[in-house]
Amino acid sequence: MVMAVVLGGVLVAVDRAAVYFAESEAEGRVTIGDAEAGSTDISIKGFPFLTQAARSEFDRVDVTVKDIRASAAGRDIRISEIRAQLRQVTLGAGYTSATASHATGTAVIPYAALTEAADDGITVAYGGDGKVKVSGSFEIPLIGRTVTRSVLSTVTLADGDTVKVHADEVPGEGIPGLEGLVRKKTDFERGIGGLPDGLELEKIEVAPGGLEISMSGADIRLAG
Repeated sequence: MVMAVVLGGVLVAVDRAAVYFAESEAEGRVTIGDAEAGSTDISIKGFPFLTQAARSEFDRVDVTVKDIRASAAGRDIRISEIRAQLRQVTLGAGYTSATASHATGTAVIPYAALTEAADDGITVAYGGDGKVKVSGSFEIPLIGRTVTRSVLSTVTLADGDTVKVHADEVPGEGIPGLEGLVRKKTDFERGIGGLPDGLELEKIEVAPGGLEISMSGADIRLAG
């Protein structure tokens, strides 16, 4: 009985050591589409690990990728973090590739990244109550005057891969062309490129720390 307990403990230790090694190896191989990424953290779920490894398929793998830079209408846009749960992850020959049959997750775009992706001179910040605040200075040619304005804007997701920012209201204050001038810079849209094929953005939420975008997809290639 004692021997069985000891042997069981050894097998568990070996299994966990194998998990740790596999996670460390995978963290250096996972890629996120065409985007450049910083650090990656991988957690392989399920027990025993060795049984899953033998069949080259894992029931669930949690992935956190930080500091992703993807193309957005000719500008880089930084995604501070992607947290994803991957289901039925199948490894290719020689463990050089991996594909998830289904994935769900959240991508976080900080307001500093939105500011970088907006027109020059425009800043984007949290506006409260599900809105963002877009600010900037605008020169009015007809009267030779520069005005500074901040507007509360609604953020929506369009076509599955585009973030749209639209001011709810721009006070004209009787100045001809002011609203159009302000909207020309404060209203903008940026596509989120570089993500793996098959992964679609579904829902966007304006949070104090940035835009939180829910996503899901099928047959997601993670590496190779």
